[in-house]
This record gives sequence, C-alpha cells and structure tokens, in this order.
Amino acid sequence: MANDASTVFDVVILGGGSGGYAAALRAAQLGLQVALIEKGKLGGTCLHNGCIPTKALLHAGEVADQTRESAGFGVKATFEGIDIQGVHAYKDGVIAGLYKGLQGLVASRKITYVSGEGRLSSPTTVDVNGERYTGRHILLATGSVPKSLPGLAIDGDRVISSDHALTLDRVPQSVIVLGGGVIGVEFASVWKSFGAEVTIIEALPHLAPLEDENSSKLLERAFRKRGIKFELGARFAGVEYTATGVRASLENGKQVEAELMLVAVGRGPVSAGLGYEEAGVATDRGYVLVDEYMQTNVPTISAVGDLVPTLQLAHVGFAEGILVAERLAGLKVVPIDYDGVPRVTYCNPEVASVGITEAKAKELYGADKVVVAKFNLAGNGKSKILKTAGEVKLVQVKDGAVVGVHMVGERMGEQVGEAQLIYNWEALPNEVAQLIHAHPTQSEALGEAHLALAGKPLHNHD
Repeated sequence: MANDASTVFDVVILGGGSGGYAAALRAAQLGLQVALIEKGKLGGTCLHNGCIPTKALLHAGEVADQTRESAGFGVKATFEGIDIQGVHAYKDGVIAGLYKGLQGLVASRKITYVSGEGRLSSPTTVDVNGERYTGRHILLATGSVPKSLPGLAIDGDRVISSDHALTLDRVPQSVIVLGGGVIGVEFASVWKSFGAEVTIIEALPHLAPLEDENSSKLLERAFRKRGIKFELGARFAGVEYTATGVRASLENGKQVEAELMLVAVGRGPVSAGLGYEEAGVATDRGYVLVDEYMQTNVPTISAVGDLVPTLQLAHVGFAEGILVAERLAGLKVVPIDYDGVPRVTYCNPEVASVGITEAKAKELYGADKVVVAKFNLAGNGKSKILKTAGEVKLVQVKDGAVVGVHMVGERMGEQVGEAQLIYNWEALPNEVAQLIHAHPTQSEALGEAHLALAGKPLHNHD
C-alpha cells in the first residue's frame, strides 16, 4: 500500500451512511479534520435503499388508496392502476434531490471525501484505492445488509430482499412476505395498496412484535380489514419454485403460494473481511461491540449505526455519530437513552411509539405500580375527518411519569415528536393535561389520553 503520511486526520470515518456522515458533518463543524470513506453512495442505506425510498413507495400507495376511496369524501375520481415506472421516477427524484443536497453539505464543510472500498489496516489507518488514510481516531460505520435464514437463498428473481423490492419493475399479483417486523409490514402495506394479494408469515405471535402488544393487535385488525393475510406463530420451513412462482411451507404443515417471496427477516452488520478482528476490535455475531459512548475495546476506534447492536434506525445512527464527534472534540456528552428514541412503522395505519411497553413497565415496576390509559381515535375530530381508526395508549408509573406512549393510526408518526418530549422530560399526566392542543388536530388525541390519566377525561368514555 502507498503510505501517504502527509496528512493525519483527526478522524477517519469508514462508511458514509447515516451514522458516518452525521459524525463527519458534526466533527467538521467542531473544527476537526475529517476523512469520510464510502464505497457506494453518500447517504447509505437510509437514503438509497431504506427509509427514503420505502416511504416514497408508501406515499404512492396512500395516493392510490385515496383515489379508490375518493367517493367516500364526495370526490369523483377513477383509479386506473399503478404506473410502476412513474412511481420509481417519483421515488428516484426524491432521492436525487436529497443526495445532491447531502453532497453539497459534505463539500461545504471541507470534509475529505473518498469514494472506494476501505479496509481497516491498523487501529489508526484505513486503506482504500491503494492509499492509506491515517487518523488519530477511526470511526467504523459500515452499516448493514438484508439478512436471510439458513439455507434460504435470495435469488433476486422469485425470492427477493428489500433491495430488490425497491426496484421491482412490476406490481406482483401476489406476494409472500417472510417476516412481520417493520420492513415486512411496510412492504406488505405498499403492495396491498398497489393491488397485490399479500400474505405475511411471522414466527412470533404478533405483527410488529417489538411494539406494545396492544399496538400489534390494532395493526392486525387494520390489516385484516384491508385484506392483508398473515400467519402468526408460524415458523418457515422452506420454499420451492412452482410453474408460476413460489410455494412456502410452514412447520405447522400449511403452504402458501404466490408470484414471489420477500425475505424481510431483518438486517445484519457489514463487518466481515474489513480488518476489524485483525485490528483487535471485539465483535459478536458480526456486530462491533461498544460501550455507552460508542467506544470499542480499542481506544482509537469507535463504531456507530447498524454495525453496532443498538436500534437499527437512521436517527439513532445520526445521534450516535454526533455523540462520537462531540466526544472526540472534547465536549461533554450524554449516553443515548434508547428507550427515549421515537420509533415509527410507516405502514397503513402507522405505528408510532416512544418509551417502554406495558409488559416491560410491569416487569420493571410491578403490575400494581403501572397505570394505563387509552384514547380511541373515534373520538378525535381530525381522525374522523381522515376516516382513520386507531388508538393512543399511555403507560404511567403510578403517581409518576409517563414511561410509554404507543399510537396506531394514520399520520401517528407525526405525533411522536410531542410523545418524545413527554417521555424524555419525564412529564407527569397533569402537566401534559394543562397544555392546550389545537382543535381539530390529531395531536388532541395525545392530550385527551393525558386528560384521562390526570383524572379529568373530556371526550373519553369513563
């Protein structure tokens, strides 16, 4: 390798996704000299293969559903079908605009951007394109890729990953979605809106299994109403090709046939063959292990984002990257409370939450110390106008703060900002109940739920 020792960066960042570029931007803002290395496109999974494109598809699906249902609002419209190339043009246009803006940001901060596949060559160096980049500190942010199950080959044709699904050149007539987590239910929602028949296979007892059980049940009820089928508590046994597509077999003996199968069983870290273990970095099942300050066991190396075993969310990557940048700049930093991170699943209806579930609260504080309040969106004027169903559920420690907010319904992701403040500022129900929410808005539902917890329900049934 050519050893270019002319420049020693304050931090060399391997990976330009959410965690990596956030760290680069903040570090440069704080006066550090930064090198950012990315083998693909700046922005990583979130911008190009995850958050942004999937939400664009979901919005296109929402427009399709609204067109079909327009008569219910007194609007005459005819739904003629999905122009999938037009959908992709819309999606790609959104990505292109954000990508251009991000490139401009990185350039404006005078960050040394290196396009190429990097490899950690020592605790202070990364090799890429025949050059060696030396840093006083190294940040690993190489992200994740779609996972599969043992023995299940993703061929990109009939058995596909989320990457393939984002560029599929047609709307399939029928789809099996293997996995009922965030990725699975979002694609199930898209394809149903586009007109496909969808069946979800989930090994655990509920869809969105990491959410509060009440939220999962509300989502399942809504999916049934939409005609999305699902097999819960059903372990996948295998898949075979048929004349027209695929046939999935379950351990309970059931079989499901469809045109194609999406494997949505999660994402795994990108760490193999990148020199991490050779440099002495501790890993577990491919994940890089870090402390609460994102520091690895090697003093000069930190890691963030999907590469570490924390929540696989872009905004978590942002926060972790910023934390590392500020720590390296000598600022006082506070570890991330991952329970306080807002979580949104953008299917129809949306599932949004912050804090802990009712089950977790009972485990931590005891069942007799946990108080729950619910507000049905049927009592919320704006939700009635939107014709959405769902609920806001609060979990409170008796005579104490609200420790969990769980919401299901159209546009609930837009309410999670206030919910985040309630949890993270350890608000008491009567404090939130004093706040005046604009009418008619869906945010009133959050206010009404707190009124109920404070013992003075307005539109709630006692």
